[in-house]
Amino acid sequence: MRVGAHESIAGGVAKAVDRQVDDGGNCGQVFTHSPQVWQDPNIDDDDAAAFRDRSAEHDVGPWVIHSSYLVNLCTPKDDLRAKSIESMQREVDAAATLGIPYVNVHLGAHTGAGEQQGLDNAVSALDELDIPEGVTALVESDAGSGTKLGDDFAHLGYVIEKSAHDLEVCLDTAHTFAAGYDLSTPAGVDETFAELDSEVGVGNLGYVHLNDSKHTCGTNKDEHAHIGEGEIGEAGMRAFINHPAVEDVPLVVETPTEDGKGFAWNIQRVRDLRG
Repeated sequence: MRVGAHESIAGGVAKAVDRQVDDGGNCGQVFTHSPQVWQDPNIDDDDAAAFRDRSAEHDVGPWVIHSSYLVNLCTPKDDLRAKSIESMQREVDAAATLGIPYVNVHLGAHTGAGEQQGLDNAVSALDELDIPEGVTALVESDAGSGTKLGDDFAHLGYVIEKSAHDLEVCLDTAHTFAAGYDLSTPAGVDETFAELDSEVGVGNLGYVHLNDSKHTCGTNKDEHAHIGEGEIGEAGMRAFINHPAVEDVPLVVETPTEDGKGFAWNIQRVRDLRG
């Protein structure tokens, strides 16, 4: 079972491996820089080599890079589109340097251009990327507030079908639940995966962000809770974690640090609920 957390790269990206090991994880996610600003990944060759070596030594992987929150692939604005493509290109290049197989990105918001135009914008933006061999871009499910796209599995299916790249999907359980897919019961989990298979194909599920939700199903509110202690709850989380569709899919928690519980607690919680 591959389960880990989103770790900080403070002090160098190789430090993320040490933090992952300390938390009991064996895969993980990182930002290459602050996700709130336009910034280049600043990773020197020695740090990249140390990251690769420590990951191999401790059998931690696969890793995924989460792109900047500022990236908006759906935007109709030329300047934001150009910045988004440039930022994503640097992320996929950084992934190749680090030996990381995945870069995760939200589709973004169409901001009035309309759903279809937004999806087509996302496809064409992704198709401008020169994605290195061994790296796969993942489009992430979204909670769907405002004009954001990705809350409907059909959006994800359209983008991966139309793109010239071999894209895959990252399913965020809190986002999916907030978007109206009920993961709180075993039956709801089965129905959700059936719809994912119909619209996307479960074989295209490359990664999972495993988070409980502080808000009820269909609220479009994205706020994460500890595994099994939110509105999805223990029964839903247990059913999800043990579903055949995610048997070999890496799981990363992006859970809060509160109530005396952090990543280590949540990673162990996932292990306890498996099987």
